[in-house]
Amino acid sequence: MEMRKPTSSIPWQTDRPWKQFFYVWSPETSRWQGIQSSQSSSDKSNLMKLAVYSWNIDFMLPHGEARMNAALKHLEELTRQHRLDNDTAVAINLQECVPLDLETIGEKDWIRDSFYCTDIDTSAWTSGAYGTASLIDRRLEISSCFRVHYSATQMERDALFIDVSVLPGGQKVRLCNTHLESLVLEPPMRPAQMRLIATYLHAEGIAGAVVTGDFNAIQPFDRSLHLDNDLEDAYLELGGQEGDGRSADNGAYTWGQQALPELRLLYGCAGFKSTTLHDTFVNMAWIWMLTNNFDVEWVEMDPLWKWIHIVEFVESKPTSSNNGN
Repeated sequence: MEMRKPTSSIPWQTDRPWKQFFYVWSPETSRWQGIQSSQSSSDKSNLMKLAVYSWNIDFMLPHGEARMNAALKHLEELTRQHRLDNDTAVAINLQECVPLDLETIGEKDWIRDSFYCTDIDTSAWTSGAYGTASLIDRRLEISSCFRVHYSATQMERDALFIDVSVLPGGQKVRLCNTHLESLVLEPPMRPAQMRLIATYLHAEGIAGAVVTGDFNAIQPFDRSLHLDNDLEDAYLELGGQEGDGRSADNGAYTWGQQALPELRLLYGCAGFKSTTLHDTFVNMAWIWMLTNNFDVEWVEMDPLWKWIHIVEFVESKPTSSNNGN
């Protein structure tokens, strides 16, 4: 696998939107069919909430296929009730998928039956080795799917955007899935990447937006990246408290216990944010809402905020599959 594709094979310009296909399973052809917009679902009218799941599957760990199968099984169970609810749609953002992961995702009947898939191959990634992919509830109407490939990156990172229309009035909500630059670099890349993301979250015609993913929040400046870009931290807005992972308060875990001991000593067992303790990785969610008078009271009352209702972060726990058994 190529870590970086040859420049001659890349059809996009960095830092600019590149519209891509997303895919729907066709029972008639037994294939994933590429489309660029979806039609309204007859089940859409009852949707009032959106459950967003974000998971860095970690392409560097061994037994990748077994791990992805276990991860998808866990996600199937986590999302089962939401998929049965008439009022809750589901979005799943995955980071560090490898080509085999995309094949595994596309083979699952529950995904074929219920989700659009943004990627079935590596054609939209700058890296030939790994990238991001999202699964979007087929009850949602997708008006646009595009990527912005960062110029400020040494690791072929990008931001994946999906626009969905929601009631009332067909307002557009923009979902973003990203894997910000890893490691401590000089100059740092994450501030430039988040500034670029924010320009698309604040774009005209967007009623609300959510960005989730692996934000690699490992330096002091990462604590204020959301504030620097007029974004709200979903975990804190929902009543969470900051934690450093070194105390008895584990409420803000974002660094999984599978991390190497030296990394846990360096960063603690927490990055900065998460909403649910599932041996989490460095995953966060930032939300921007269209208003000139943004405050917590307004958010609590706003119907669009209530529509963006659940944000969970998960990382697979050690299982027999991880040991190759």
